[in-house]
Amino acid sequence: MMSDSLVTVAYLVAAVLFILSLGGLSTQQSAPRGNAYGIAGMLIAVAVAAVAQVRDFGLLAGAVAGGALVGAVLALRVEMTSMPELVAVLHSFVGLAAVLVGVASYLAPGHVGATEGSIHQIEVYVGVFVGAVTFTGSIIAFGKLKGVIGSKPLLLPGRHLINAGMLVACIALAVPFLGAEPGEDLRSLLIQAGIAGVLGIHLVMAIGGADMPVVVSMLNSYSGWAASAAGFMLGNDLLIVTGALVGSSGAILSIIMCRAMNRSFLSVILGGFGADEGKAPPKAAGSAPAGEATSITAAETAELLREAKSVIVVPGYGMAVAHAQYPVYEIATLLRARGTEVRFAIHPVAGRLPGHMNVLLAEAKVPYDIVLEMEAINDDFPRTDVVLVIGANDIVNPGALDDTTSPIYGMPVLEVWKSKHVVVMKRSMASGYAGVENPLFFRPTTSMLFGDAKKNVDAILTSLRATAAAAE
Repeated sequence: MMSDSLVTVAYLVAAVLFILSLGGLSTQQSAPRGNAYGIAGMLIAVAVAAVAQVRDFGLLAGAVAGGALVGAVLALRVEMTSMPELVAVLHSFVGLAAVLVGVASYLAPGHVGATEGSIHQIEVYVGVFVGAVTFTGSIIAFGKLKGVIGSKPLLLPGRHLINAGMLVACIALAVPFLGAEPGEDLRSLLIQAGIAGVLGIHLVMAIGGADMPVVVSMLNSYSGWAASAAGFMLGNDLLIVTGALVGSSGAILSIIMCRAMNRSFLSVILGGFGADEGKAPPKAAGSAPAGEATSITAAETAELLREAKSVIVVPGYGMAVAHAQYPVYEIATLLRARGTEVRFAIHPVAGRLPGHMNVLLAEAKVPYDIVLEMEAINDDFPRTDVVLVIGANDIVNPGALDDTTSPIYGMPVLEVWKSKHVVVMKRSMASGYAGVENPLFFRPTTSMLFGDAKKNVDAILTSLRATAAAAE
């Protein structure tokens, strides 16, 4: 057994490492170091908690081995395109763990004092509530990201009153629960958990596909607070601190993303607060995309790129699905060797997870200095010869700026249409994840390169290589 002072010092070291980890993850260059800090902190935390509190190491070893096996399989098998769904599932595990810990802690003996027992009951009640909302909300987020559940928001009539009613019911159930002796009113706790679970389902079902990256970040925050609540229930100071770090950082990231999308954080959580109940806004006359899309071939695209002096690549979820980031970087390398200015433009919610595109480009060894965020590159489109949009849709939709009836109206987007020529790579003319038509496709300066992004990018790369070989 370890002394209390040694446990406290070890937990303090782990907490500092977690803080350093968050700081390191703020930039791509320092992210590997941040990951190393986080791994070291977690190893210390698990080892100290095991030595200080566990009595049956055989049972612990089995649990750790099983978890490590599942984690290793997921790490090896899950593609980067499926990472948002994986993150949502992991959040659900944290929420379920908080519920189970709450129930087990409530039934466990040991809180004999009146004041101590009352405080513990409050910890359990709040922890189970947050955990249940996180668990079911994360499951629904997984379903939407996976495509099992439609991305359109479920806007039930009076949905905000329904949410308020469920919240009031949970608060009302706290009265008999806190009034009972510790461990003697499990029924109220379980009913509250069921209502909170339904609340989590309804909250996320009411959020549309365009806001799903914010939802993932928001659920990350919820999972942190659930972990912190579990820490209170277990009397584990490090779990309290770690959960608070995750919860606060997730909330800050959600707020930053909402600002980038010109969304109200409260409206996203409540599923579009203030919109007409269950009704889509009427479409203004003449606001539907008009005209015909112009097709282009891979060879013609390669010729445009050869003649361009400046090129901006806008990656999207389609690039991730096609695994096209590697040949895209080879194209950028060939063009830069010719003296062409090539940069990558990243929208804050490109893909379905914060930083999704940054990670993909980092995997392909794209230099950090040519990967620019939306605010840093949006003003450069008017002086750009060619913009190559690969599998992106909603983040380059001009309707977000000029169509007041659009569900994504007000969201800042990459203003690619201001460039001299835009080439959009898509499999079809289908709408994006938000279910919104994109008038960019019908603009006179836009050409559509249909087909699999990987095959088209490979064809462009082959053409550029041939030209480079002939020039040598």
